[in-house]
Amino acid sequence: MLSRFFKLESRGTTPFREFQAGLTTFAAMAYILAVNPSILANAGMDKGALVTVTAMTAAVATTLMGLFTNFPIALAPGMGINAFFTYTICLGKGLPWSEALGMVFINGLIFLSLSVTGIREKIIASIPLGLKLAVTCGVGLFIAFIGLQRGGVIVANPATFVGPGDFTAGPSALCLAGIVLIALMVARRVRGAIVLGILAITLVGLVVPNGAGGRVTTLGNGLVSLPHSAAPVFLKLTFGFLTSWSRFQTALPLIFTLLLVDMFDNIGTLIGVTKRAGLLDADGRLPNAGRALLADSIATILSALSGTSTVVSYIESASGVEAGGRTGLTAVWVAVFMLLALFLTPLILAIPPCATAPALVIVGIFMMQSVVEIDMTKFETAAPAVLTIFAIPLTFSIAQGIGIGLICSVLLGVGLGRARTIPPIGYAVATMFFLSFFKIWPFH
Repeated sequence: MLSRFFKLESRGTTPFREFQAGLTTFAAMAYILAVNPSILANAGMDKGALVTVTAMTAAVATTLMGLFTNFPIALAPGMGINAFFTYTICLGKGLPWSEALGMVFINGLIFLSLSVTGIREKIIASIPLGLKLAVTCGVGLFIAFIGLQRGGVIVANPATFVGPGDFTAGPSALCLAGIVLIALMVARRVRGAIVLGILAITLVGLVVPNGAGGRVTTLGNGLVSLPHSAAPVFLKLTFGFLTSWSRFQTALPLIFTLLLVDMFDNIGTLIGVTKRAGLLDADGRLPNAGRALLADSIATILSALSGTSTVVSYIESASGVEAGGRTGLTAVWVAVFMLLALFLTPLILAIPPCATAPALVIVGIFMMQSVVEIDMTKFETAAPAVLTIFAIPLTFSIAQGIGIGLICSVLLGVGLGRARTIPPIGYAVATMFFLSFFKIWPFH
C-alpha cells in the first residue's frame, strides 16, 4: 500500500530508505525545536508552549506536504522569519506578538489566493532554467556555510567578516572529523552515510571535552518529558493594526516583507531540493508545483493560528534527499519524529550542533554539483547565475539571492534587445524586488 501510494518503486526507493531519509532530515533540523522558542520568547511569548507549537505545526505542515505532493520536503517555523517577527515587528515597531501573528495570518491568506489562482506557479515558471540551477548551487553554498558555522569551523572576524575557528576545540575537531567520515562513506556508497555520521559524532562527543568544563554531547537528567500546553499562544492572534490608518501604514510594509521573503525562500527551497532529488523535468518545471505551494500556503495560515511565526520549507530537507529520500514518505517520517520529540525532547536535543553540521556541509557539496549544468559560455546566462550563487549565502537569504539574479537577468534581457523573451510576470517580480531593495513604498 505504501509503495503504491508514494510510488516508491518508480522513484527507486524503499520504505527503509525513506525512514533513513526522514531520520536524517529530522536530525539536521531538530535544532529548530530549541532555537525557535528561544527567539520568539523574546517577544513575550510562553517558551514552553512554543516548544509544543513548533513541533506540532512542523508535524502537521510536513504531513500535508508529503501527502499533497509526494515530495521529501519538511516544513517548520522558519529561521530568519522568526527573528524578523521578534526583533523587527515586535521589539522594533513595538507591536504586540498577537498582532504579529495576525500579520502572519493575512500573509497566509494572500499566499493562499496566489496559489489557488496559479500566480505563484507562474512565478516559478518565469525563473529561467539557468537561474533555477543557480538557486540549487546557491542553496548548497548556504547550507554548507551554515554547517561550517554551526560546527565552529568558521567564526565571525571583524577584519575579514569570517575566519577560521579554533580547530583544536572539541566541537570544531569533531565537525571536521564528521565531514571526512561522511565524505568517505558517501564515496564508498554506504547507505545511510549521513545519519550514520551524525550518530557516530554524537556518541564520540560523550567523551570529548567542549572546552567549557563539560562534554560535547551532554545527556540531561531524563530522556522523556511530557509536552507543555499550547494554550498560552494557541489562537491568540489579533488584528489591532486594522483599526486605524496610522497603525495599518506601520503594518503594511511589514506584511509585504513577510510575503516577499516567505514566497521566495520557499520557491528557492522547492527548486533546490526537488532538483537534487531528480523531480524537475528537462525544462526545469516542477510537477505538482501547485499542490506544493497550496500546502505551503495552508502551513502559513496554520502557523498563525497555532501561535508561531511562519512555517516554511526547510533547506535541510536536502540532507534527507542525499540519504535516499525521494517521496512524501520521507516527509511523513519527519512528522512522526517531530511528534515523538514532544516526549523525547531531552534525547533529541542531546545531538550537538557539531554532529549535524557535517551533514549540512556534505549536502552543500552535493547541491553545488549542479553548477556544471549551467551554460557558462553565455555571459548573459553566467552573470545572473553567478550573482545568485554568491548572493544567497552572502546575504544569508535565498529570497535576496533570487531577487538579485532575476533583476540582473531582466536588465540583460532588455539591454540585449530580448525583452520579449521575458514573461510579464518576470518583470513584475523583478520590479517588486527592486522596490524592496531600495525601500520604496510599500516596502519602506
